[in-house]
Amino acid sequence: MNDLLPTWSDRLFVGLQYLLPQHLLSALMYRLTRIQWRLLSAPLIRAFVRHFRVDLTEALEPNLAAYPSFNAFFTRALRPGARPLPQGLHALACPADGGLSQFGAIAEGRLFQAKGLDYTLEDLVADPDWARCFVGGSFATIYLSPRDYHRVHMPAAGRLREMIHVPGRLFSVNRATAGLVPRLFARNERVICLFEGEAGPFALILVGAIFVGGMETVWAGEVTPARGAPPRRRYDEGPAVNLARGAEMGRFNMGSTVILLFPPGGVEWDAGLKPGAPLRMGQRLGSLYLVGHARPEGRGETDPSAAHGAGKVDGRLPSALRISKGSGPSRPRPASRRRPR
Repeated sequence: MNDLLPTWSDRLFVGLQYLLPQHLLSALMYRLTRIQWRLLSAPLIRAFVRHFRVDLTEALEPNLAAYPSFNAFFTRALRPGARPLPQGLHALACPADGGLSQFGAIAEGRLFQAKGLDYTLEDLVADPDWARCFVGGSFATIYLSPRDYHRVHMPAAGRLREMIHVPGRLFSVNRATAGLVPRLFARNERVICLFEGEAGPFALILVGAIFVGGMETVWAGEVTPARGAPPRRRYDEGPAVNLARGAEMGRFNMGSTVILLFPPGGVEWDAGLKPGAPLRMGQRLGSLYLVGHARPEGRGETDPSAAHGAGKVDGRLPSALRISKGSGPSRPRPASRRRPR
């Protein structure tokens, strides 16, 4: 997605989406893509492959006849070695195939969406305590096109702390809507996955869109469409959910957007990144800096106010924002409740 001025057709396209029954259409798509009737699914899959020029040589199962439904094809696995991880223990891996919509610093608690539009971190995360962890940090927005691989993987190793399902609208996500729909990613339905890693807390957010029939995670299964499950689920008690870098963490049943959030000083983006660049899952995005560790010599000159900076440049996460046992980040104990030393 880029910053080209919207055309009249863009405005018409976006205007119609305000009128469409977004959730009804998405529910119909959910059912349609799961029909296991070869007379319907086989020609639909073939037409999709031709139209979007899907590269089947990367698929674990390249034979289209092996997929019982369109959704089985759409969420296909890749063959081993198709997406190698970057070298280096602290290299940040791209979580999904797609295009880099935007990335940079979270300045004054706001994330850049498109020219003239931004949205607040608290609106996106839907929790003020978690939002405070990422103020002054870094974000990246990755758009998955229909032709892309639609499983989402861990950009870094982490332990799951909480998952928050936020109901919302289902605007399509593309250049036109990013440029014309205010607070697009904070308005659409989304699944917020909050982890604790070596560089402090980080978030991986799956954003829904029209015709996205569902979003899943490997620990909870199908999260959307919601079927009575609680909107917030904590994972800091009981068996831990630990996922290695590159491990699958979820998938889109149809496609949309992934947003990454990191704390101040937690990441430095690679110099070659730029909005609009194509990405592949496992591609190196930058370097992580561990909590309490200084940056390598010669790597600490990032301006926190720069468009693509990484927040605080000392590479340390403030102690008041470090993750502690319990849901959300730890908060200082009120003076009246502090234990005597």
